[in-house]
Amino acid sequence: MSVLAKICADKAVHVAAQKQLISITELESRAKMQTAPRGFINAIKAKNAQNQAAVIAEVKKASPSKGLIATDFDPVATAKAYQDKGAACVSVLTDTPYFQGTDDDFNAARVAITLPMIRKDFMVDPYQIIESRAMGADCILIIMAALDDSLAKELTDTARAYDLDILFETHNAEEIERCLKLNPEMVGINSRNLKTLDVDINMFDVLYDTLPADTIKIAESGIQERATIEALYKKGYNGFLIGESFMRGMIDLTEL
Repeated sequence: MSVLAKICADKAVHVAAQKQLISITELESRAKMQTAPRGFINAIKAKNAQNQAAVIAEVKKASPSKGLIATDFDPVATAKAYQDKGAACVSVLTDTPYFQGTDDDFNAARVAITLPMIRKDFMVDPYQIIESRAMGADCILIIMAALDDSLAKELTDTARAYDLDILFETHNAEEIERCLKLNPEMVGINSRNLKTLDVDINMFDVLYDTLPADTIKIAESGIQERATIEALYKKGYNGFLIGESFMRGMIDLTEL
């Protein structure tokens, strides 16, 4: 079983347990009571309109590939720092077994900042989409490698019904081709293969031309230098999802 398959299998068990705690009817009620989404994609476009690369700065405590990343982890302080330093949007990981994140991390950061936020997790059930909107998420992640076409469409339809922006994550040309059938407005290319956890930033160049010109293009994972961002932005990428390099202080957000 690949790393991604194991994560998704565990996530399905987690979701089943959540359904016993909070009914979908209750979630739907909470989602409808939320304020309108803050406009994740619009925030990226606004940065680009100022001739700036849009940074999606990630609040990230740990990962399966690197283990513990932030020993002194404070999601609120981190999210505030990202906002103060000019991030376009903020990502918060909420998966616990593999990333040591929690829904509470997201909720606390949401209250502390005004930037649009993506709930970064492994979506395997429409329940999680409604759950995300009930938490106040503005955007959700759909990982094509984790889903068949039918479930990807079901998650997409649910997200759009709740006015959530979607970051479709892809790793290869086949996943991009599948993703394009869902008429995505924003597509991410992840240089980390979630099945093996190997990273190859050359994939940003290899896969770029497979994306439609009018798609918001996001480069994800493996970005460790300002020069990489500059080169990819010049190539045509609109935004960059960066976690570890910020959490470890490898890149200074204020310099981007």
